[in-house]
Amino acid sequence: MKKILTPIISLLVLHSLFANDLPIIEYQSINHPVIDDDGMVVSQRKIASEVGAQILKDGGNAVDAAVATGLALAVVLPRAGNLGGGGFMIVHLKDKNETIAIDYREKAPAGAFRDLFLDEEGNYDKKKAQFSLLSAGVPGSVAGFHHALINYGTLSWEEILKPAIKLAEEGFEIPHDLANTLASKRYRARLSSNEAAAKVFYKEDKSLYVAGEILIQKDLARTLTLLSELGPDAFYKGEIAALIVKEMEKNGGLITLQDLKNYNIVEREPIVGDYKDYKIVSMPPSSSGGTHLIQMLNMLEEFPIKEMGFGSAESIHILAEVMKRAYADRSKYLGDTDFYKVPSSLTSKEYAKSLNAFISGDKITPSDEISAGNPYPYESPDTTHFSVMDSSGNAVSNTYTLNFSYGSGMMIPGTGMLINNEMDDFSSKPGTFNGYGLLGSEANAIEGNKRPLSSMTPTIIFKDNEPYMVFGSPGGSRIITTVLQVALNVMDHDMNIAQAVHSPRIHHQWLPEVLMIESGFGADTERLLNEKGYKLYPSSTMGSVQAIMKEGNYFYGSADPRRPSAGVASP
Repeated sequence: MKKILTPIISLLVLHSLFANDLPIIEYQSINHPVIDDDGMVVSQRKIASEVGAQILKDGGNAVDAAVATGLALAVVLPRAGNLGGGGFMIVHLKDKNETIAIDYREKAPAGAFRDLFLDEEGNYDKKKAQFSLLSAGVPGSVAGFHHALINYGTLSWEEILKPAIKLAEEGFEIPHDLANTLASKRYRARLSSNEAAAKVFYKEDKSLYVAGEILIQKDLARTLTLLSELGPDAFYKGEIAALIVKEMEKNGGLITLQDLKNYNIVEREPIVGDYKDYKIVSMPPSSSGGTHLIQMLNMLEEFPIKEMGFGSAESIHILAEVMKRAYADRSKYLGDTDFYKVPSSLTSKEYAKSLNAFISGDKITPSDEISAGNPYPYESPDTTHFSVMDSSGNAVSNTYTLNFSYGSGMMIPGTGMLINNEMDDFSSKPGTFNGYGLLGSEANAIEGNKRPLSSMTPTIIFKDNEPYMVFGSPGGSRIITTVLQVALNVMDHDMNIAQAVHSPRIHHQWLPEVLMIESGFGADTERLLNEKGYKLYPSSTMGSVQAIMKEGNYFYGSADPRRPSAGVASP
């Protein structure tokens, strides 16, 4: 069955925040989830979800299906699915009653240094930080997927790679949104300027592919085949590694063979919190996502969010006040815990109460009056997320990325693989915004072998000690607030999973001083927010949540329609 900125600077930051938005489709007003009882896979490409569902049908568990889905997305969702990026995975194992956080985030090359992206005058150099090989971190996706499969899956690496190899070798029908992004002025200019990428994404005469045509990626197929035959060693020590290093040496990148050999994934203790009758399990640093999700839920638990009602000006005001304080803390306290001690009390109920003491239900707290709190002593828009649950009670929530859409737009010749520009997620210069309008501090300064701070928030919600909801989202700085609102829609507003995913969203990240808002809220709500003093900034979309909920013996899935071609699949 199936501190404050001038208006000019604020506008520049807003432009940066939305520079990578993609074509979207409208969400529906009445939403019904897909239902099944045999397990479920939800991703940003229906064809990749079907790959994962087939793995479940063939006897694989949720981890097997998740890895197969992730590898398939590396073929069919080139702007975000990847081998040349990295990410985070939350895995729940039913038989061990254990939940694991796998950090396969990219790492800075050993030769990276604090002022890497500053010019001779000490100013931030956007081109270096975002669109050069200097922006590439050592990729972690291959190591992360392999680690998850070998340790927690049941099928072989070779078997799991077969569908992705077939999709690359034989091709797949180009969906409308892929055709549209490749034809857009921004991405066409970026990808066409790189010879290897141009050969893959445009025809020999430089003309465009159109929706419905077949995209074959022979070099990527060969890369995947090498991975199948030789495992991760091909990527981190062998032929693929040699091609990566050759391109770095030729065009000014920093990644060396030793960097690749030394790459490691880390299993970390998940961030765990509770909200009313639910347990929330999410990603710890080097992601900021789980920490601030729990922090905001702790603050919101003291307010009658349910009684305020979804989409009311009252509830949106409280959400915005909470968001501002969390993002102020993010700018100061979050970084790679292998290099910096993140205060554990950020997720304590006591700290939440201390922050709530300064929130008024009637007045906006100006951002210039908010700074990072004192908890002592006590992340292309085009990331992508997929969720998997199986009939045995296992669950996987995975978010991974190249950072911007198509990463830096640079492909490693001979591999068919786009390389990430994740180094821009570091704080290149204190007080300077990154590509997503986020500020950083010493905690997230550039340093060799360090992982850049992320906003990715793969999450599992438990109810009665069983996995109840598996979800996450892309969206850069808006990931955390997107996940927060979908969770509240279920836990407070009693929405089904499709309604929770489809409902309109808001976002405030402390700086700039604007409240971003999707269409779909009532005119009266917007008027009341304006009267309260909010500067509303219309947003096309926020995030792309791929979610599964389990109630009883049934799985309910919803693929966010904010990104076309997403889909739910079951065995």
